[in-house]
Amino acid sequence: MRIVVADDSVLLREGLQLLLAEAGHEVVAAVGDGPALVAAVLEHRPDLAIVDVRMPPSHTDEGLRAAVEVRRTWPGARVLVLSQYVVASYADELLAAGEGGVGYLLKDRVSDVADFLEALVTVAGGGTVLDPMVVRQLMTRRRDPLAELTPREQEVLALMAEGRSNASVAEALVVSLAAVEKHTQRIFAKLGLSPDDDQSHRRVLAVVRYLQAGGAGA
Repeated sequence: MRIVVADDSVLLREGLQLLLAEAGHEVVAAVGDGPALVAAVLEHRPDLAIVDVRMPPSHTDEGLRAAVEVRRTWPGARVLVLSQYVVASYADELLAAGEGGVGYLLKDRVSDVADFLEALVTVAGGGTVLDPMVVRQLMTRRRDPLAELTPREQEVLALMAEGRSNASVAEALVVSLAAVEKHTQRIFAKLGLSPDDDQSHRRVLAVVRYLQAGGAGA
Protein backbone atom coordinates (compact mmCIF):
# COMPACT_ATOMS: atom_id res chain seq x y z
CA MET A 1 0.00 0.00 0.00
CA ARG A 2 1.26 3.50 -0.90
CA ILE A 3 0.81 5.94 1.99
CA VAL A 4 1.30 9.65 2.71
CA VAL A 5 2.04 10.55 6.35
CA ALA A 6 1.35 14.04 7.74
CA ASP A 7 2.41 14.92 11.29
CA ASP A 8 4.34 17.90 12.61
CA SER A 9 6.09 15.71 15.19
CA VAL A 10 9.29 14.47 13.57
CA LEU A 11 9.50 11.65 16.11
CA LEU A 12 6.00 10.33 15.41
CA ARG A 13 6.37 10.87 11.68
CA GLU A 14 9.56 8.84 11.51
CA GLY A 15 8.15 6.23 13.86
CA LEU A 16 5.12 5.76 11.61
CA GLN A 17 7.35 5.45 8.57
CA LEU A 18 9.37 2.69 10.22
CA LEU A 19 6.25 0.86 11.39
CA LEU A 20 4.65 1.06 7.96
CA ALA A 21 7.81 -0.02 6.16
CA GLU A 22 8.16 -3.05 8.45
CA ALA A 23 4.55 -3.96 7.60
CA GLY A 24 5.40 -3.92 3.89
CA HIS A 25 3.87 -0.54 3.00
CA GLU A 26 5.54 2.26 1.04
CA VAL A 27 5.54 5.79 2.44
CA VAL A 28 5.61 7.94 -0.69
CA ALA A 29 5.72 11.25 1.23
CA ALA A 30 6.05 12.41 4.85
CA VAL A 31 5.11 16.03 5.56
CA GLY A 32 4.60 18.32 8.53
CA ASP A 33 1.79 20.74 7.65
CA GLY A 34 -1.60 20.95 5.96
CA PRO A 35 -0.67 22.55 2.61
CA ALA A 36 2.14 20.04 2.16
CA LEU A 37 -0.32 17.22 2.84
CA VAL A 38 -2.74 18.44 0.17
CA ALA A 39 0.09 18.84 -2.35
CA ALA A 40 1.57 15.41 -1.57
CA VAL A 41 -1.75 13.55 -1.80
CA LEU A 42 -2.76 15.20 -5.07
CA GLU A 43 0.69 14.55 -6.51
CA HIS A 44 1.11 10.92 -5.45
CA ARG A 45 -2.54 9.78 -5.31
CA PRO A 46 -1.72 7.29 -2.53
CA ASP A 47 -3.87 4.42 -1.31
CA LEU A 48 -4.15 6.15 2.06
CA ALA A 49 -3.19 9.35 3.89
CA ILE A 50 -2.51 9.28 7.64
CA VAL A 51 -3.06 12.75 9.05
CA ASP A 52 -2.51 14.40 12.42
CA VAL A 53 -5.43 16.73 13.28
CA ARG A 54 -3.28 19.44 14.85
CA MET A 55 -0.50 20.88 12.71
CA PRO A 56 1.17 24.29 12.12
CA PRO A 57 0.65 27.16 12.21
CA SER A 58 -2.08 27.28 14.89
CA HIS A 59 -1.91 23.64 16.00
CA THR A 60 -5.69 23.42 16.14
CA ASP A 61 -7.35 21.66 13.22
CA GLU A 62 -5.13 22.35 10.19
CA GLY A 63 -4.67 18.65 9.52
CA LEU A 64 -8.41 18.04 9.53
CA ARG A 65 -9.04 21.01 7.24
CA ALA A 66 -6.39 19.72 4.86
CA ALA A 67 -7.95 16.24 4.91
CA VAL A 68 -11.40 17.67 4.13
CA GLU A 69 -9.90 19.74 1.30
CA VAL A 70 -8.21 16.65 -0.10
CA ARG A 71 -11.48 14.69 -0.13
CA ARG A 72 -13.33 17.63 -1.66
CA THR A 73 -10.75 17.87 -4.47
CA TRP A 74 -10.31 14.13 -4.84
CA PRO A 75 -13.45 12.32 -3.56
CA GLY A 76 -11.74 8.96 -3.85
CA ALA A 77 -9.06 9.86 -1.30
CA ARG A 78 -8.81 7.56 1.71
CA VAL A 79 -7.92 9.38 4.93
CA LEU A 80 -7.18 8.19 8.45
CA VAL A 81 -7.02 11.01 10.99
CA LEU A 82 -5.06 10.67 14.22
CA SER A 83 -5.85 12.88 17.20
CA GLN A 84 -4.49 13.29 20.71
CA TYR A 85 -7.98 14.03 22.03
CA VAL A 86 -11.56 13.24 21.06
CA VAL A 87 -13.23 16.18 19.30
CA ALA A 88 -16.61 15.04 18.00
CA SER A 89 -16.92 17.87 15.49
CA TYR A 90 -13.86 16.53 13.68
CA ALA A 91 -15.59 13.21 13.12
CA ASP A 92 -18.64 15.09 11.86
CA GLU A 93 -16.53 16.87 9.26
CA LEU A 94 -15.04 13.64 7.98
CA LEU A 95 -18.39 11.82 7.89
CA ALA A 96 -20.38 14.68 6.39
CA ALA A 97 -20.27 13.31 2.85
CA GLY A 98 -21.71 9.97 3.97
CA GLU A 99 -18.97 8.08 2.15
CA GLY A 100 -16.46 5.52 3.32
CA GLY A 101 -12.69 5.56 3.18
CA VAL A 102 -12.31 7.57 6.38
CA GLY A 103 -11.07 6.88 9.88
CA TYR A 104 -10.60 8.77 13.15
CA LEU A 105 -8.42 7.17 15.82
CA LEU A 106 -6.76 8.40 18.97
CA LYS A 107 -2.97 8.35 18.71
CA ASP A 108 -2.81 5.93 21.64
CA ARG A 109 -4.27 3.26 19.35
CA VAL A 110 -1.09 3.23 17.26
CA SER A 111 0.60 1.31 20.09
CA ASP A 112 -1.69 -1.63 19.32
CA VAL A 113 0.13 -2.30 16.08
CA ALA A 114 -2.01 -5.18 14.80
CA ASP A 115 -5.29 -3.27 15.23
CA PHE A 116 -3.76 -0.11 13.80
CA LEU A 117 -2.53 -1.88 10.68
CA GLU A 118 -5.92 -3.54 10.29
CA ALA A 119 -7.58 -0.12 10.50
CA LEU A 120 -5.33 1.13 7.68
CA VAL A 121 -6.43 -1.71 5.43
CA THR A 122 -10.10 -1.11 6.27
CA VAL A 123 -9.96 2.61 5.46
CA ALA A 124 -7.88 2.09 2.31
CA GLY A 125 -10.50 -0.43 1.18
CA GLY A 126 -13.28 2.15 1.51
CA GLY A 127 -14.43 1.27 5.02
CA THR A 128 -15.01 3.51 8.01
CA VAL A 129 -13.07 3.14 11.26
CA LEU A 130 -13.89 5.18 14.36
CA ASP A 131 -12.20 5.01 17.72
CA PRO A 132 -14.59 3.65 20.38
CA MET A 133 -13.97 6.83 22.40
CA VAL A 134 -15.15 8.90 19.44
CA VAL A 135 -18.28 6.77 19.14
CA ARG A 136 -19.07 7.15 22.84
CA GLN A 137 -18.64 10.92 22.80
CA LEU A 138 -20.84 11.30 19.76
CA MET A 139 -23.45 9.13 21.41
CA THR A 140 -23.56 11.17 24.61
CA ARG A 141 -23.49 14.52 22.83
CA ARG A 142 -26.76 14.31 20.95
CA ARG A 143 -30.20 12.78 21.22
CA ASP A 144 -31.04 9.75 19.12
CA PRO A 145 -33.98 9.93 16.68
CA LEU A 146 -33.68 6.26 15.71
CA ALA A 147 -36.50 5.20 18.01
CA GLU A 148 -37.67 2.37 15.76
CA LEU A 149 -34.57 0.28 16.41
CA THR A 150 -34.88 -2.43 19.05
CA PRO A 151 -32.34 -2.55 21.89
CA ARG A 152 -30.54 -5.44 20.15
CA GLU A 153 -30.46 -3.55 16.85
CA GLN A 154 -29.03 -0.56 18.69
CA GLU A 155 -26.29 -2.78 20.12
CA VAL A 156 -25.49 -4.17 16.68
CA LEU A 157 -25.35 -0.70 15.14
CA ALA A 158 -23.15 0.63 17.96
CA LEU A 159 -20.64 -2.16 17.32
CA MET A 160 -20.81 -1.54 13.58
CA ALA A 161 -19.95 2.09 14.32
CA GLU A 162 -16.70 0.89 15.92
CA GLY A 163 -15.71 -0.63 12.58
CA ARG A 164 -16.51 -4.23 13.52
CA SER A 165 -17.40 -6.83 10.92
CA ASN A 166 -20.56 -8.92 11.25
CA ALA A 167 -18.44 -11.79 12.55
CA SER A 168 -16.90 -9.54 15.20
CA VAL A 169 -20.34 -8.24 16.21
CA ALA A 170 -21.59 -11.82 16.53
CA GLU A 171 -18.65 -12.70 18.76
CA ALA A 172 -19.13 -9.63 20.96
CA LEU A 173 -22.85 -10.28 21.45
CA VAL A 174 -22.48 -14.07 21.64
CA VAL A 175 -24.98 -14.69 18.87
CA SER A 176 -24.80 -16.41 15.50
CA LEU A 177 -23.53 -14.70 12.37
CA ALA A 178 -26.91 -15.34 10.74
CA ALA A 179 -28.63 -13.47 13.58
CA VAL A 180 -26.36 -10.46 13.12
CA GLU A 181 -27.00 -10.46 9.37
CA LYS A 182 -30.76 -10.44 10.03
CA HIS A 183 -30.36 -7.54 12.46
CA THR A 184 -28.32 -5.53 9.95
CA GLN A 185 -30.91 -6.05 7.23
CA ARG A 186 -33.65 -4.86 9.59
CA ILE A 187 -31.55 -1.85 10.55
CA PHE A 188 -31.06 -0.94 6.89
CA ALA A 189 -34.79 -1.28 6.25
CA LYS A 190 -35.77 0.87 9.25
CA LEU A 191 -33.31 3.57 8.20
CA GLY A 192 -34.76 3.59 4.69
CA LEU A 193 -31.56 2.41 3.02
CA SER A 194 -32.38 0.91 -0.35
CA PRO A 195 -31.53 -2.76 -1.05
CA ASP A 196 -30.37 -1.53 -4.45
CA ASP A 197 -27.39 0.19 -2.82
CA ASP A 198 -24.11 -1.62 -2.32
CA GLN A 199 -24.02 -3.52 0.99
CA SER A 200 -20.87 -1.78 2.22
CA HIS A 201 -22.29 1.62 1.25
CA ARG A 202 -25.48 0.96 3.20
CA ARG A 203 -23.35 -0.04 6.18
CA VAL A 204 -21.46 3.25 6.05
CA LEU A 205 -24.67 5.28 5.72
CA ALA A 206 -26.25 3.44 8.66
CA VAL A 207 -23.24 4.18 10.84
CA VAL A 208 -23.19 7.83 9.79
CA ARG A 209 -26.87 8.26 10.63
CA TYR A 210 -26.36 6.55 13.98
CA LEU A 211 -23.44 8.80 14.89
CA GLN A 212 -25.19 11.93 13.71
CA ALA A 213 -28.07 10.94 15.97
CA GLY A 214 -25.72 10.41 18.90
CA GLY A 215 -26.50 6.74 19.42
CA ALA A 216 -29.62 5.13 20.79
CA GLY A 217 -30.76 6.05 24.25
CA ALA A 218 -28.32 8.95 24.65
